[in-house]
Amino acid sequence: MAENSEERPRPVWPVHDQIAAYLRDGILDGDFPPGKPLPSSRKLNDQFGAAAQTIKNAMETLEREGLVYTRRGAGIFAREHRQRTMTPAEYKNPPTDGGKYQWIAAAERKGSTGRSELLDVEEVIPPHLVREVFGLDSEETAILRRQLLFLDDEPCELVEVYFPLEVAQGTPITEKRRIKGGAGRVLADAGLPPLRCVDKVAARWPTPQQQEALRMPTRLPVLRQFRVTYSMDDRPIQAEFMIKAGHLYELEYEF
Repeated sequence: MAENSEERPRPVWPVHDQIAAYLRDGILDGDFPPGKPLPSSRKLNDQFGAAAQTIKNAMETLEREGLVYTRRGAGIFAREHRQRTMTPAEYKNPPTDGGKYQWIAAAERKGSTGRSELLDVEEVIPPHLVREVFGLDSEETAILRRQLLFLDDEPCELVEVYFPLEVAQGTPITEKRRIKGGAGRVLADAGLPPLRCVDKVAARWPTPQQQEALRMPTRLPVLRQFRVTYSMDDRPIQAEFMIKAGHLYELEYEF
């Protein structure tokens, strides 16, 4: 029997997740402004055919995400959401004269406080994407520096940066300590300034490690940036994964 090409695929999400996604989108985009009531249970029932408990489950999901609050006897209202706009293209260069990282300075201009916590520095066999960039075989290693970035003491980004051994060996990049001016300053001082970056951005489900590090409150996707930085003669000098909570952060690029 011929397949009906006009038949729509059935939703794979439970109805309470569909409702939460619809409301979350409206809150983050400003269609449901802060302090204003969300659509009533009756309206959501008409739209989704959902039972009262299903709607309640959706609201509890959004409450755990910090997007809504309840006024007893009045309804459920949208919060002033915490979604931040990040501009990755502005953060590629190391700070000058050992100053602040660009993302920290940008956060301070918006009234927030940024900081980083160094988690690990180790020699590892990197993942396939990194090996492909550096031209490594399956047994060759690279230096990994893993850190967690915070805005207002809330984890905002898990960063894993890989460096070729021949670039990192004999430098502070291999040491488990914070580097004044960052690893980019070390590379620039060694004659390998960052000249070009290529970003690939994808939405992914977080790994258990990412979920724990970012304190993800519910089952939500993350934004994964895979950035490769090139120096003189288009030589790749670092490759990094930057993982952000998808419901709290958006990326802005200007062309």
